[in-house]
Amino acid sequence: MNIMANQPRRLESYVGGNWVAGAKEGVPLLDASTGVPVAFIDSSGIDFKQTLAHGRNKGGPALRRMSFHERAAMLKTLGQALLERKEEFYALSTATGATRADSWVDIEGGIGTLLSYASKGRRELPNARVLLDGDAEQLSKDQSFSAQHILSPLQGVAVHINAFNFPCWGMLEKVAPTLLAGVPAIVKPASQTAYLTELMVRRIIETGLLPEGALQLVCGSVGDLLDHVEGQDVVTFTGSAATGQRLKTHKAIIENSVRFTMEADSLNAVVLGLDAAPGTEEFDLFVKEVAREMTVKAGQKCTAIRRVIAPRSYSEALIVALNDRLGKTAIGNPADETVRMGPLASLDQREEVRARIRDLAADAEIVGGDPDNPHVMSGDASAGAFLNPVLLYCDKPGSARAIHDVEAFGPVSTVMPFDTAEEAVDLARRGKGSLVASVFTNDPHFAEDVVLGLAPFHGRVMIGNRLSAKSSTGHGSPLPGLVHGGPGRAGGGEELGGIRGVKHYMQRTAVQGTPRLLSAVTGRWMDGADARTGSEHPFRKSLAELKIGDQLVTATRTVTLDDIEHFAHFTGDTFYAHMDEEAAKANPFFEGRVAHGYLVVSFAAGLFVDPAPGPVLANYGVDNLRFLTPVNPGDTLQVQLTCKEINPRINAEHGEVRWDCKVTNQLDAIVAQYDVLTMVAKTRE
Repeated sequence: MNIMANQPRRLESYVGGNWVAGAKEGVPLLDASTGVPVAFIDSSGIDFKQTLAHGRNKGGPALRRMSFHERAAMLKTLGQALLERKEEFYALSTATGATRADSWVDIEGGIGTLLSYASKGRRELPNARVLLDGDAEQLSKDQSFSAQHILSPLQGVAVHINAFNFPCWGMLEKVAPTLLAGVPAIVKPASQTAYLTELMVRRIIETGLLPEGALQLVCGSVGDLLDHVEGQDVVTFTGSAATGQRLKTHKAIIENSVRFTMEADSLNAVVLGLDAAPGTEEFDLFVKEVAREMTVKAGQKCTAIRRVIAPRSYSEALIVALNDRLGKTAIGNPADETVRMGPLASLDQREEVRARIRDLAADAEIVGGDPDNPHVMSGDASAGAFLNPVLLYCDKPGSARAIHDVEAFGPVSTVMPFDTAEEAVDLARRGKGSLVASVFTNDPHFAEDVVLGLAPFHGRVMIGNRLSAKSSTGHGSPLPGLVHGGPGRAGGGEELGGIRGVKHYMQRTAVQGTPRLLSAVTGRWMDGADARTGSEHPFRKSLAELKIGDQLVTATRTVTLDDIEHFAHFTGDTFYAHMDEEAAKANPFFEGRVAHGYLVVSFAAGLFVDPAPGPVLANYGVDNLRFLTPVNPGDTLQVQLTCKEINPRINAEHGEVRWDCKVTNQLDAIVAQYDVLTMVAKTRE
């Protein structure tokens, strides 16, 4: 299908395995720059109860049959396929009012998030279908009864209701952790820009990479869909606080305790340090960042800077500098390569922003920009949704209300002066909870005071200064590895945050039982579970032969004073506890000179390592190393090495094996315990 034809087209929803148009012609969606219709949207006639059932019954089981690594590989291939089609997305994105740079954040930023989760899934999750949460809990002295927390995929559907400002990223940043968790998704984009989301979903479905039912799309109203959500479902919402609160209190969501995550209005603040006077690098970086956040996506970002909190003595110079920079911003049709800021997403959105500016004017005066008379270098100033950047100033922010309550979702910010760090924190907190705040300072004391004051009220705090300027991702960039969300007014939800985001779509369960059966359920050996010893060294076994619980009990080695002396001089570690008998005895933890912990680990390796070439390819790490009992000259060491966990890699001839290593002395006391990590070939040569 040629999506880029000049004639507006009826958007279709992808539900139940088919592309379907609404029963009506639908509402026209207009090009943000020209006012020309791009598409028509309608979802009437869709059976939303059946749509949910299709995801639960078809998509969910197919995803859950896959391991984390298989789902991660699927996401990687999908991300690569979308990158090959990116120019098609860029071409349509101009209709939303986005410049090439704006679209990069949305399109390639979204695909990058998908690829990031693919990478994290392969690196940080096991090649399994169950995720362990923490260590095993021993519940009996004789190791006959233990417990392990596990995370398993919810068996419902994640319904993602998204905002208009990021039609690609807004979908992908939610879909990536959802699919990686093993849960199907239904995406409902905001109508204004749904044509770009629909195009991307078409290309996703065309790849054939996703199991049927793993991803569905609703273009238009969700109708009675929320009436049919159940306890295993998840609903996420990005948009206005008023709409979010209405959805959050939906009867079915409350009665079924449906997980609900909301990202809502956010009056994000940026604070200029008392040390960052005009002429300093931090002042210049501050001006650049505020101007950028006001103009990227025409200020239509949930993370955009709305409140500019600056020392009172710097405020006049700041306003002059901001107006100078903003005045040089080329505004017009984003299809024009010289344009740096496009229009708002729609005429209705522009009128909404103008109304909010009038609300802000109750507390502040406009000191830059005219909201009623846009000046553009291209595009239609009357038919397009253009709005010049508007800067306001509130001289007494401590007694004002509107500037702390009203969000103008466009290129609008208000400068607020302060005199002390405590006052700056108080002003930022009056936003009642935000997604992000920034502090521009080179003063460690100011940074400490302000960041710790802001942290409880924000999901993310960025510190900007001269040293981080070149590498900083900026105030307004949510990153896959960092939490995106905020308390209070911002909705109280969390998204992204690396693997944390995956866990939002999983159920944490405490499983109790005998270690033998718990190991069978979790795929990880634990103390008290069956162990098998044999004539063949476990290191001689390939992944195809190795089993969880395969164990080696080694010969013994006695530690001598000469060993300790040699290790100390050979390594340079001559800490007094190893070298001075009297000083060691004075230490409450020791009875005399003790062996180095790393000498114990080295001797342990000498006891359990099989030296010949074979399936074990490399040792790549040690986890959770603890020294539990001091080792004195004359103590005899022995090692129990047990295959704890096996993770074969996809598309590779090897996998990771985790070994439980316990080093004991002649009294069977554990002197050291840790996990040894090795790379092992899948088959013998």
